[in-house]
Amino acid sequence: MAALSKIPHNCYEIGHTWSPSCVQSAADVTRSALEVSFKIYAPLYLIAAVLRRRKKDYYFKRLIPEIFWSTSFLTTNGGLFIVFFCILRRLLGGFYSWSVGFGSALPASYIAILLERKSRRGLLTIYMANLATETLFRMAVTRGIVKPIKHGEVLLFCITSSLFMFFFRSKDGLKGFASSALKFIIGKEEIPTHSVLADDSQPSAERPDSRKKTLLSSTRKLLESICKRGPRHRCCKHYNDNCISYCVKGFVRMFSVGYVIQCLLKVPSAFRQMFSKPSRLPSLFYNKENFQLGVFLGSFVSIYKGTSCLLRWMRNIDDELHALIAGFLAGVSMFFYKSTTISMYLFSKLVETIYFKGIEAGRLPYIPHADTIIYAISTAICFHAAVMEVQNLRPTYWKFLLRLTQGRFALIFVLFEWLYSQRLNLTTPVGVATTMCFNTDLKAGRMREEFYTLIISECVFKGRGTYNNVALSISYP
Repeated sequence: MAALSKIPHNCYEIGHTWSPSCVQSAADVTRSALEVSFKIYAPLYLIAAVLRRRKKDYYFKRLIPEIFWSTSFLTTNGGLFIVFFCILRRLLGGFYSWSVGFGSALPASYIAILLERKSRRGLLTIYMANLATETLFRMAVTRGIVKPIKHGEVLLFCITSSLFMFFFRSKDGLKGFASSALKFIIGKEEIPTHSVLADDSQPSAERPDSRKKTLLSSTRKLLESICKRGPRHRCCKHYNDNCISYCVKGFVRMFSVGYVIQCLLKVPSAFRQMFSKPSRLPSLFYNKENFQLGVFLGSFVSIYKGTSCLLRWMRNIDDELHALIAGFLAGVSMFFYKSTTISMYLFSKLVETIYFKGIEAGRLPYIPHADTIIYAISTAICFHAAVMEVQNLRPTYWKFLLRLTQGRFALIFVLFEWLYSQRLNLTTPVGVATTMCFNTDLKAGRMREEFYTLIISECVFKGRGTYNNVALSISYP
């Protein structure tokens, strides 16, 4: 990260440029964070309660407290960042590269996560650790420390899915949501078996159906008979299908799930365009992204099932080690729907799973409050990137910060951004430069581009990323 010497300007000139008062600035951010947080969590908890079929007691006794609990967490995280930013400037007598982002966000994030319910801390920690890891990787790529691997997100997903499927097939491998999710995606036919040799067991005979035969039922029975006829290894548990139809059905099922999910995600935007641009409504159903997610999920399941069946035919045994190969090959399906976010999130969950397994086996130490510490450090890293090098931050998280502060974050740290981006081009002791940054029209609620002229004086270049005796002033257009 850039090593900046102390800059003796006050908070108003460098940080909260929309108000000269530290107290007023913190109050503004807190107020906007409170409003946005409530708009996020209120519908989120309500929808979750409906989907989980909560009883009436939950709505009357627990729903509102949980909403305000999470709202206070996010509000505190945003408001205390400005508070500690100003406190550190007063304590240190100026700004340093570590204090403007990481130093201010670390205590704010630690205090904020303590306000959140313990049941949600783990999910928040996984998300922020994933985001921080991605940010650090981008920082390393920017500095030339590491070189990105072509299709690296696909390779990471292959490795992650391989290990996840191995744990899924192993005895006491996965528990809770991870196990339930894989059972839904892969199907009950691949429920864990442990080195089971071939057997001739068959499902119990179905009771005869006395209902009247119709065209639909006749067609269905014809398809079922076709599916049953064909090659099926004795170790395979898909008794109603041969191995080929088993893979095809898996593809069709998960393709439909992925397609429907993408369509539902586009419904809110479609409602907004219903009256203004009705011609765009059909694109909701034949959008390219809808098919990409469907093909990704469908091919993942079909490749996994097909490889598992093939290995059972080759080895004449149903072994959990098959999942390593089948899971890795199934990961190739991410070529249809490349997503660094999905790969990093699943990898973070894999690390969490391995860590807890190590604790259960007595091989890894249990660290008290590890989730709280990891969340605070991860969030501090992301805030530091938002301050010093926003180009390395995930765009969706940057938009979230702008939304949370109602655009005020874009007004902060203009000079730090400029210094960092221009660190290698600074060759003269005194210079005048113009840089473009984003300003926010708070009343109109939109972003606009403005040019600021930065006057740099008493500046001595000390080496890569290092300056000495920097004095800055800013002139507004």
